[in-house]
Amino acid sequence: MSGTQGQAPVPGDGTRAVRAGLPEPVKYEPTLPGPVFAAHYHLPGEPTGAYTYGRDENPTWTHLERAIGSLEAPGADDVETLVFASGMAAISSVLFSQLRAGDAVVLPSDGYQVFPLVREQLEAYGIEVRTAPTGGDAQLGVLDGARLLWIETPSNPGLDVCDVRRLVEEAHTRGALVAVDNTLATPLGQRPLELGADFSVASGTKQLTGHGDVLLGYVTGRDPEAMAAVRRWRKIVGAIPGPMEAWLAHRSLATLQLRVERQNATALAVAEALRDWPEDLAVRYPGLPKDPSHAVAARQMRRFGCVVSFTLPSRTRAERFLEALRLVDDATSFGGVRSTAERRGRWGGDDVPEGFIRMSVGAEDPEDLVTDVLRALEESAR
Repeated sequence: MSGTQGQAPVPGDGTRAVRAGLPEPVKYEPTLPGPVFAAHYHLPGEPTGAYTYGRDENPTWTHLERAIGSLEAPGADDVETLVFASGMAAISSVLFSQLRAGDAVVLPSDGYQVFPLVREQLEAYGIEVRTAPTGGDAQLGVLDGARLLWIETPSNPGLDVCDVRRLVEEAHTRGALVAVDNTLATPLGQRPLELGADFSVASGTKQLTGHGDVLLGYVTGRDPEAMAAVRRWRKIVGAIPGPMEAWLAHRSLATLQLRVERQNATALAVAEALRDWPEDLAVRYPGLPKDPSHAVAARQMRRFGCVVSFTLPSRTRAERFLEALRLVDDATSFGGVRSTAERRGRWGGDDVPEGFIRMSVGAEDPEDLVTDVLRALEESAR
């Protein structure tokens, strides 16, 4: 906690994470109320209260939404957060609530592997889709006349980074809204709204909740009209989280800073070990000083994430490596306390080599994890 004389102290990340979204204390009541399972509420007379029907609002969502908002934009009273059933539900809510037939949108060509499906659906609705890589200012070259710029930084799975503030300023000058996918960074690594973005969107399935047992997404934004459209889309589509999932997510936020610190530090240790391996593995991690994205990442990120990528010479070698790991699960997704890794090319949709590995570093002891990775590399090379 820090502050100057005469000013209220500013809570640190750990304090915010532990206290985020908690209601005012009431004697004999739990500090974090349990999930509210309700499809409807007592509603005599005119419906003037906050809670009327379970598809529209839920007290458990409210606590979680306030918690996430306080992490995405600390101290801001003009920010609204809406939670969704998944990260893709959150992404879809922004795209389909803000875009109309005849609009153009810029998407990253190296982003999440579901984007080709998203593109098909957008084009079916008469929306022009343009794509460009995340790195550098490539997206600016196709931005003129677009209604929305979608940024994914760091990109998944290649871990390229773009200058969010620069792209936002250019986009706003040209009349475009900007949404930033903040999943890989988390609010403790990057705050897109403070960099000028209109929306910060993320999958809460990943490091935000961190235990691999919740599907969740959220959208945070400042503009009331834009967020009202997102809320309306959530109501129309019904892409709402269950109260148990929302409660589990809020419970998990209390350890977010602890998990992020441990996982990010270990990710750097793994990246350094891979960098020093005798073979050139084309290691990518924004926290490595010589990574192509490091200079930009260091200006706008407070932490560099828990995902490391690297490339083995062939599909066969990559599969042998994954089979040799003992402390790392061969699984998709990322951000959990248990380390995972996968050969990303098995899904299609990502423009990566056959031997490309995306590794999500968990909360295991760093020495144990590094030893396991290096041993698996050695065994897979035989």
